Amino acid sequence: MEKFNKYRAKADQETVKKRAEVEERERKIKERREKEQKQLEEQEKREALEPKIKELTDEEAAEMMQQQKQKESSKTVAKAATKDVDTTKKDEEEEDPQDAGKLKPNAGNGCDLPNYRWTQTLSDIEVRIPLPKAGLRSRDLTVDIQKNHLKVAVKNQLPAIIDDRLLHDVKMEESTWLLEDKQTVLITLEKVNKMEWWSRLVVSDPEINTKKINPEPSKLSDLDGETRGLVEKMMYDQRQKEMGLPTSEEQKKQDMMKK
Repeated sequence: MEKFNKYRAKADQETVKKRAEVEERERKIKERREKEQKQLEEQEKREALEPKIKELTDEEAAEMMQQQKQKESSKTVAKAATKDVDTTKKDEEEEDPQDAGKLKPNAGNGCDLPNYRWTQTLSDIEVRIPLPKAGLRSRDLTVDIQKNHLKVAVKNQLPAIIDDRLLHDVKMEESTWLLEDKQTVLITLEKVNKMEWWSRLVVSDPEINTKKINPEPSKLSDLDGETRGLVEKMMYDQRQKEMGLPTSEEQKKQDMMKK
């Protein structure tokens, strides 16, 4: 009892701190959603107040014609490049036999599995686990997040939902979990290495093809400057390849050869 009382205050403080972090995270998510909804409503109001028919000046008409010509030109280039893109994709599939059998990433750049679903950005991973029965509370669960191991289970029930080694290390102090609507466990894992995509959550999971991952531009603002620059470069090179144009590295080589 002496030891228990000695460390009880510290444990209570840790519990309060973790609860405050979770509440702060939920508050930020709620504020962001409300802000987006408000912006959408304001945009709809502005569009409703704008006249349906607007008379253009000669300058605006000339500018519109120029934009239309540019769009038509872009469509022509895109159609011409489509065949090259298809050929390139087929060649890539033939050139990368090691990717055979790998799963295509889901919309969140992760994987949908029978017992859970995980998604990722370059900085963190979210795992959603539907519980086997409704009405469970946090005290009915065992969620153990270690640096390189994750365990999620319902107490006194075997086997565990997840009990395996993580593919890469995570920051324990920045990783959290919470119970949503007493039906789903939501786990957020903070990556140690924010410069790589995970091909699986735990080592026993099927592997996804990280070459087919498509990062969302809207989340680039969440990254630090160096990581953001790297991602933008990767996205630029990908667009250049799709259009049959040189990548940034190839362009540098061409410029050096010209000089």
